[in-house]
Amino acid sequence: MRKLLTILAAGVLALALTAPAGAAGYKAEYKLSLRTSETSSWGAGAQRFADLVRERSGGRINIKCYFNGGLFADDQTREFMMLKQGAADFALGSTINWSPQVGSLNLFSLPFLFPSHEALDKVKQGQTGRRLRAEIEKFNVVTLAWGENGFRELTNRLRPVTTPADLKGMKVRVAGAPIFKDTFAALGADPAPMNWGDALTAIQRGAVDGQENPVNVIILPYKLYQHHKYITIWRYAIDPLILAVNKDTLGSFSAEDQQVIRSAAEEAMAWQVDQARAGLTGDLDSLEKLRAEGMTVTVLGPEQTMAFKIKCKPVWDQWTPRIGEEIVRAAQADMRGE
Repeated sequence: MRKLLTILAAGVLALALTAPAGAAGYKAEYKLSLRTSETSSWGAGAQRFADLVRERSGGRINIKCYFNGGLFADDQTREFMMLKQGAADFALGSTINWSPQVGSLNLFSLPFLFPSHEALDKVKQGQTGRRLRAEIEKFNVVTLAWGENGFRELTNRLRPVTTPADLKGMKVRVAGAPIFKDTFAALGADPAPMNWGDALTAIQRGAVDGQENPVNVIILPYKLYQHHKYITIWRYAIDPLILAVNKDTLGSFSAEDQQVIRSAAEEAMAWQVDQARAGLTGDLDSLEKLRAEGMTVTVLGPEQTMAFKIKCKPVWDQWTPRIGEEIVRAAQADMRGE
């Protein structure tokens, strides 16, 4: 018996010595929250991150993606609080959905602020991005990397939209953040804020006339061309994604595994951004796909866009103080390369 116990003890010691470093105390599963399905670049990017972490941690860290709002019961504005409280360990969330808690994130929804992807990249990588990361960390949440939902374009079932007058009386589903309601009201539309799950039903039934969302993450994957025959490319707002982790969750990992998580996040989100932007620079071949599906595609020129921006001046006057005048100025300076 003593010999058997000695052999067993030696076996336990050997297992302990060969067990993955830092695995002791890790949870069997870490929850990652996100709004969309796995078929979108948003969902695919989240899964890519989870797969990279599992592979590079040698199976020590297993992250499960809860697609389609599975953790927040379709109330997407709850996601950030769940992350703050640790009910979700990770999240790949829209700055729109997190803006009710982090008001400065409304920066990206300020109408017609960002003229291009390049301008957005300068802001994310510049002083503004650093300030926003610091703001988010005050809520016990650590930003790992930036992803992208994309420029929000307008689709509708009624008519081409080339001037603000074309929006008059049009019932448009908008994201739940109040700045969107204010923007479309200023443009003369009838804004209808609702969560995406409700919006899909409303679009399918014709209960709303239009909606605004990015081409490659929402419009194409969700086949909105089956219900809306008109799309206006106007780039009125940009919607970055943020891959983030609860600060306490991150601190529970070894230094080695924290680095695994950070590097996997950067790699996965760089891939996701490329997917979100595919075909939306240069020849805009994503729009050719929409034309092939029967959509009438209208791409606004600078003068046409300016007419919409002028109508949105009251939104700027109202929301710049809420976002923070220093944040808005910092973003403008970053875009100028200052």
